[in-house]
Amino acid sequence: MTRKRDAALHPSRAGCAVLRAVAQLRVSRKMPSLPAVILIVPVMLLASVKPASAHPQCLDFKPPFKPPWHLEFCNQYEQFGCCDQGTDNMIAERYWDIIEQLEAAGHELCTDMLKEIMCQECSPYAAHLYDAEDPYTPVREIPGLCFDYCSEFHSKCRHVLKYLTVNQLLLYAAERDVTTFCSMVDLPDQDYCYPNVLKSSDLNSNLGQVVEDPRGCLQLCLTEVANNLRNPVLMLHSGDDTHRMFIAEQMGFVWVYLRDGSRLEQPFLDMSGEVMTTPWLGDERGFLGMAFHPKYRDNGRFFIYYSIQVSSELEKIRISEMKVSAYDMNVADPYSERFILEIVEPAANHNGGQLLFGVDGYLYIFTGDGGKAGDPFGKYGNAQNKSALLGKVLRIDVDGSDPSGMPYRIPPDNPFLGDPGARPEVFAYGVRNMWRCSVDRGDPVSGYGRGRIFCGDVGQNRYEEIDIIIKGGNYGWRAKEGFECYDMKLCQNSSLNDILPIFAYSHHVGKSVTGGYVYRGCESPNLNGLYIFGDFMSGRIMALEEDRTTGNWKERSVCMGDTQTCSFPGLINHHHKFIISFAEDEAGELYFLATSYPSAMSAFGTVFKFMDPSRRAPPGKCKQKPLPVKVRGKKFPFVPKELTVLGTNEKPTRPPPRKFKLPTKPPVRSSQIKPTTTAAGKSTTGAAVKVKPKSSDKDTKKKNMVKPWKKDKMLNKKKASTQAKKNTLKQKSKKTTVSVKDKVKPKTNQTATETLNTSNAHNGLKDNKIHTKRKIPQRKAAQKQSGPKMKIKESTKEYPAFVNKTKANFNVRSNRTLTRQLKVKSKQT
Repeated sequence: MTRKRDAALHPSRAGCAVLRAVAQLRVSRKMPSLPAVILIVPVMLLASVKPASAHPQCLDFKPPFKPPWHLEFCNQYEQFGCCDQGTDNMIAERYWDIIEQLEAAGHELCTDMLKEIMCQECSPYAAHLYDAEDPYTPVREIPGLCFDYCSEFHSKCRHVLKYLTVNQLLLYAAERDVTTFCSMVDLPDQDYCYPNVLKSSDLNSNLGQVVEDPRGCLQLCLTEVANNLRNPVLMLHSGDDTHRMFIAEQMGFVWVYLRDGSRLEQPFLDMSGEVMTTPWLGDERGFLGMAFHPKYRDNGRFFIYYSIQVSSELEKIRISEMKVSAYDMNVADPYSERFILEIVEPAANHNGGQLLFGVDGYLYIFTGDGGKAGDPFGKYGNAQNKSALLGKVLRIDVDGSDPSGMPYRIPPDNPFLGDPGARPEVFAYGVRNMWRCSVDRGDPVSGYGRGRIFCGDVGQNRYEEIDIIIKGGNYGWRAKEGFECYDMKLCQNSSLNDILPIFAYSHHVGKSVTGGYVYRGCESPNLNGLYIFGDFMSGRIMALEEDRTTGNWKERSVCMGDTQTCSFPGLINHHHKFIISFAEDEAGELYFLATSYPSAMSAFGTVFKFMDPSRRAPPGKCKQKPLPVKVRGKKFPFVPKELTVLGTNEKPTRPPPRKFKLPTKPPVRSSQIKPTTTAAGKSTTGAAVKVKPKSSDKDTKKKNMVKPWKKDKMLNKKKASTQAKKNTLKQKSKKTTVSVKDKVKPKTNQTATETLNTSNAHNGLKDNKIHTKRKIPQRKAAQKQSGPKMKIKESTKEYPAFVNKTKANFNVRSNRTLTRQLKVKSKQT
């Protein structure tokens, strides 16, 4: 029933009013008879309609945003809404064109109400006002108006309606009576009709902030990025401006994913023959880490961290350097491996596995404590023993070699370089099994926080913790677990001097932390500065927010948005339970990798991208220009598997709003078209215009040199005097005319369906100037002779002519602004 109601109200399937101003409108359907209207209206009023969603949404089915610059016309929405400066200017252009038409017709201008109605396209609740909560229903041509406001509009300004819509049902209802009309344009949910939508405190109190559920949990949504992966342990970019993503599977394959989501057929790296892994659930051994050199674009170097087994008995972790192939940028050279470091692993678990480069250019290596329970190796355990490489954060310089034969150098400012009881590679110690660390790229404006290293350290049996790594820091294990003591003797040692975590949670929440990233992307401004991480066992996603005045971090619960919150195309609100890793792309957007079955051989791994449904960045702000990627071989396109909130199998009842390219010169007006005559003297145009003899070449050249705005002025002056002649001539030439549409096709109108180049739209607005009223005797005479039906017929003829004039005026003003010093030459068809 809802679809039938929409079809009755929106027969033209027109898009938003901004695009209608420059689009070629469809011919409206035949106006229904009075009995049909009387029958349709009660059915529509009794129909059950789905209530509007309770979150902001624009006509492009996306969240609103804060405009980057001041809005001149719809300035009430310059803090938060759905319009940028270009869209605001286009609405203003159309508004002034309607005002000109009202002036010429001698009507009341209705400036305030007209502006209020047109500016609702910029409202953060525009989708609700126009019944466009999802892309599968037609968009209204008039926003939802509350009954009282609609009654005032009907009594004062209903003559404006024909300039806003060609919907015959609405036009007829407006002429019939106020109750019928206002019942049609009203909304079922009175919170969203205009102007009630401005008064609701529930809708406007936290506008643009991250949506919270009743428990205070931040509601986020996801998009699916990749799938069919076998325990994906990491995803990272190469930092070479190609915006490729490299996803590593635990069994030793690294795959290349292009910006369009497709995956290359050949893997970037295949280490499956060297990597030690098993199909056992939760086995921590395998391909565990990878990092690209900061100058990878120039030197092609990258580093890997994986488990190996020697002589079927001894297990080790190996850190190696490799290079990209000289012949294919998407394939590593399999013979380029150079061993950097190997460390014996006494147990199968706690293998660490993180590699990353800090802002200082050095390589950081994060190792586990060796495994088993409670770090039982030696008197103090591996983690507190600075002479062991296990349970540590190591820092080395891979851009050189040591005279002693090591394939790396020790940075001169490493904290224990002069300590005879410590390995010189140690940068920090006292860690248990840090699983996933990241470098904060810093606030995009101030740079605050840049270079900080965040880690999630997996706990023993009580607490999981998040740490910020500091040079020379002792992070407490095995003396402490989280904030609490684990080994009482070590914990009471006054020389422990450990660094407390910034956050810890008990095993009632989760049992295996997965470290994340501080969000510094562009697409979701509300998330900036939040450290987002998760738990492998519970599947819970969490966030920490820093208080810059105190330096303390407080928890912000994160949950998946409900169906209402995530009702945007392509978004999902669920994910797999086992969260293996987090990732950041080259633009700073945040992802996480999860699986439903944590085995290295099971292809249930999926990559999800975070999306904030409450606010997005302004259109065009986050555009990237990736370098081209030369691809050899096949590409597999991405095929999503997860069920989106809005069903992907449904087909929209109308196409998405098209973009149009404005003509470079104004289209030929109907008054400018010169009908050609046949031998019988019959006119070939549908307009009843006087046949004029061809002008001389000199007159034509002089006329073509006139600037477009002067030409408009001349035409406007002549219009009043020619209307009376046209009225008389119309009766004589009625039988001899044929359609202009079939015979006359101005070249300028042929480009009206091309892509809109918004950069050509000027930023200035038309002055609020009252022009001399034009006399239109033909229209006034017709009004006196006929009733409402006559008016509707006139409106269907006037609206296309008005749209053509709107396109012409918009082009003329754009050309005048951009080429004010130049003379515009135009050829008549």
